[in-house]
Amino acid sequence: MGLLVFVRNLLLALCLFLVLGFLYYSAWKLHLLQWEDSNSVVLSFDSAGHTLGSEYDRLGFLLKLDSKLFSKPAPMFLDDSFRKWARIREFVPPFGIKGQDNLIKAILSVTKEYRLTPALDSLSCRRCIIVGNGGVLANKSLGSRIDDYDIVVRLNSAPVKGFEKDVGSKTTLRITYPEGAMQRPEQYERDSLFVLAGFKWQDFKWLKYIVYKERVSASDGFWKSVATRVPKEPPEIRILNPYFIQEAAFSLIGLPFNNGLMGRGNIPTLGSVAVTMALHGCDEVAVAGFGYDMNTPNAPLHYYETVRMSAIKESWTHNIEREKEFLRKLVKARVITDLTSGI
Repeated sequence: MGLLVFVRNLLLALCLFLVLGFLYYSAWKLHLLQWEDSNSVVLSFDSAGHTLGSEYDRLGFLLKLDSKLFSKPAPMFLDDSFRKWARIREFVPPFGIKGQDNLIKAILSVTKEYRLTPALDSLSCRRCIIVGNGGVLANKSLGSRIDDYDIVVRLNSAPVKGFEKDVGSKTTLRITYPEGAMQRPEQYERDSLFVLAGFKWQDFKWLKYIVYKERVSASDGFWKSVATRVPKEPPEIRILNPYFIQEAAFSLIGLPFNNGLMGRGNIPTLGSVAVTMALHGCDEVAVAGFGYDMNTPNAPLHYYETVRMSAIKESWTHNIEREKEFLRKLVKARVITDLTSGI
C-alpha cells in the first residue's frame, strides 16, 4: 500500500513539473509571438520626434521612469524569425534591420544559436552587471564583486587581463561593433559570447565575413581599421536585437528621431544600449565604470590607459548629457545600481 502511495505521489509531482514546464515554454513563445505579429504597430512619433504617449519635458528628457517600460517582451538576440519582428523591420540600421535580410539570414544559418546558455536561461533570477570602460573603475578593487554577478557584460575592446582586481575576470557577453572589436585574437576571453551591435549595414557584412571566415577588408566603409578575425566559433556569436538601440534613443533618452535615420546626436552609446538590453532580460541590473566627470580634466578617461578626461571632444553621434540624465534617473529610481558612483 505504501508503495502505491509513493508511486501515485511521484506521478502527481511529475505531472505538475511537466505542466509548469509547458506553461513556462508557452509564455516564452507567447512573448515571441508579440514580436512576430505582422500587424503590430511600430513606434509612433510626434513632430519633434518624441514617442507618442511618453512624457517628456521641453528639453526632451523622459520625466517619469515606469518599470512597465521594461516588462515588454524583447528577445535579446535576433533569431531566425527576425523578419517578422514588426518593431524593427521598418527601420534601417542602427534602429532596425530594413535592407539587411539576406546578410542576417546568411549569418544565422551558420550560428544557429539565438539565446544565452542553457544554464543562464534556466535561472529564476538573473543578476546582471554592465561594466563600462571609465577611469572611475581604477583602484576600486571591485573585481570579485563584479564576478559575483550571473551575467557580466563588457563593451568593445576593454581589456580584462592585468586589470582583474578592479574589473573582474568573468565575461559573459562582449558587445561591440566592428571598429570597437579587439583586433588581437589572444585578447578574447575563452568562455564568452561575442555580440554584434549593428550600427550600419557594413557591420552586418563584416560579421558575415567573420562567421564564414572570409577575407575582411579592414577599411571597407569603416571609420577606422577593424578586426579581421574573431576567435569564436559560430555558435558563440550573436546579433543584438536592434530594438534596444531604438528604444534607448527614442523612448528612454529622447534623442532626435530624424525620420528614423542615423543623424547628429541621435545615436545612444553602447553603454546605454547594453543597460536597456539588461533591463528587459535581467531581474537585477548594476553598472560599474560609467560616467565622465568633465570637472576633473586630469582624471583618467579609461581604466586601462593614461588618456585624460580632457581628451573628450564633442561627439557628432552621441548626446552625453542626455544619456547621463537618463542614467541618473535610473539610479535615483533604484532601477539600476551604480557600483562606482560615477553617474
